[in-house]
Amino acid sequence: MFKHLSSGSLVTASCFLGLLYFGRDVLEPLALASILGLVIAPLIRAMRRVGLGQLPATLLAVVLVTTAVIGVGTVLAFQLVAVTGDLPRYRAAIRTKVATVRELTERPFARLEAELSAVAPQASSASSTAVGRRGINTVTVSPTQPLPVEIRTPRLTTRDQLARLFSMAWGPIGEAGLVLVLLIFISLEHESLRDRVIRLAGQSEVSRTMRTLGDAAQGVSRFFFSQFAVNFTFGTLIGVLLGVAGVPHAALWGALAGLMRFVPYLGVMAAGIIIALFVAAIDPGWRMAISCIVLFVALEVVVANVVEPKVYGHSSGLSPLAVILSAVFWGAMWGPVGLLLSTPLTLCLVVAGRHVRSLEPVTILLGDAPSISGGQRFYHRALSGDTYTILRDAHAYLRRASFARYCDQVLLPGLALAGADIRSGQIVGVQMTTIRSTIAVVASALTPESGPQPRRPFMRRRRRNVSLLDANLGAHLREMRETRQGRWQGSLDVPLHSVVLCAGLPSERDAILSELLVRALREAEVDARSTTLGDAGDRPGPEKAELVSTVFLPYPQEDVLEQWLAAADILRVHLPQALLATIRLPIDTSTVSQPTIERHVDMVLRSFEEALAFVMPEKTGKNLA
Repeated sequence: MFKHLSSGSLVTASCFLGLLYFGRDVLEPLALASILGLVIAPLIRAMRRVGLGQLPATLLAVVLVTTAVIGVGTVLAFQLVAVTGDLPRYRAAIRTKVATVRELTERPFARLEAELSAVAPQASSASSTAVGRRGINTVTVSPTQPLPVEIRTPRLTTRDQLARLFSMAWGPIGEAGLVLVLLIFISLEHESLRDRVIRLAGQSEVSRTMRTLGDAAQGVSRFFFSQFAVNFTFGTLIGVLLGVAGVPHAALWGALAGLMRFVPYLGVMAAGIIIALFVAAIDPGWRMAISCIVLFVALEVVVANVVEPKVYGHSSGLSPLAVILSAVFWGAMWGPVGLLLSTPLTLCLVVAGRHVRSLEPVTILLGDAPSISGGQRFYHRALSGDTYTILRDAHAYLRRASFARYCDQVLLPGLALAGADIRSGQIVGVQMTTIRSTIAVVASALTPESGPQPRRPFMRRRRRNVSLLDANLGAHLREMRETRQGRWQGSLDVPLHSVVLCAGLPSERDAILSELLVRALREAEVDARSTTLGDAGDRPGPEKAELVSTVFLPYPQEDVLEQWLAAADILRVHLPQALLATIRLPIDTSTVSQPTIERHVDMVLRSFEEALAFVMPEKTGKNLA
């Protein structure tokens, strides 16, 4: 991502930031109207499906939305006026609370000041200021000293107050009118604007531009609808609970809590503080205020951690940190309007980054999911030796899938990345040891039925395990399993055609693949065992050949093709009744022609999960269902 940065990119980004900051007077209403246009677009489409034309549907939608906003604002304004009118009744309680808070906050400092004054030397009693009999300071004025003058502002008349109020309200009213006009024209020219954007992008980018615009519109609309539903429910619950608790004007505080939740993170905190201060002011004691704070915090925790993940899902498309950063950025750029529009504006940039290469860093940094695969994540954690995180993610994955699928989607792709870096010389020494030990621990922890017995306190045995881990990870995993299950990895007194044999050449690659496949099959209660081709002492004898039903082989590499073909032919001779299959994984870089391999095996599979489905079709079908 950073390799594409250049001085030109930095200059372009600086100019863009300057345009956002200095052009906010023009860009703010335009962005607000565009976002609102995306929000009411579903309403306009619904009216058009009923039979209304574009102009009537747009005007009706704008009128309905504007009427609803003005109506809610008017009701809240009257409620706020009523609250200000009731405040004098609570003047005594407010004074008592202020005095209590002041005493609690000033007492420690007063005590500290008294202790410091007792230690410090006494100041001179003489002072340039004389104190009068009544405790009022008097100042001696010389004939040449200027007299103090106090300037008082003349009292405003009713006309002056109305003019000042009108001038204060004209700015927001004028901006709201500008946004309303822009919203109407953007909604009317929606199709035309989309065509212009597509034409501006070029004919060759039509498909990508259409996907970008569609994803942005659907993402913003879905996000705002979900947010509205959650915040409306939250505000309603707060209003009802406060009303049950006996708090005056509970509807106002519920509406305030619901509206403030549209501002990310900071809004709900501000609403909680305002409600707590009001309740503390009207109640002679502290019980109701503390109860309301606890209630508000508990409800917010439940909504933020339980309700929102279920309702939103991936509708926001942003990570929690990205929401905070976007609020800080847009708030610094555009003030309160930027704070309100921070999430939808950043969401549009993230969606565009999925289709526009130049904006891809925004999606990578601010998206709701990391832009790396499970295999890459596994490899990064293994490289740092973070076994805890790997196991935590793996256990979460295995709750909904099998170990075979985990190998196909996460473990084997991660091993492929590690192998590529090892072959290129990017991993040496300590990092290689860390990766090997991490993989050994993860494989043993995820398949405990195939893991080792508890360690015995024999130093010689431990040294041999460590040296084998450094030499051949697959052989190390197999020895750990044989320590628990015996030489033949289980009893030989089993039914005919009940054993699945995972065989491989005497190489670390084949040993790892065979051992992981054995563990994946045994995790599904398949009697799977591994063997090394060419090792005569690794076979129980020809009289046990009928126990084997299937033999799995890793797909061969170019440099061992002849050896692999010879071993496959030997398996045909010694196990004539067993099915012979090889697994060519999607991550396999072998260039050996598949028709050449198919002449020596019964079938070529593509994954561990296919191998599991082949030996246990009924159980796999139930799991998939």
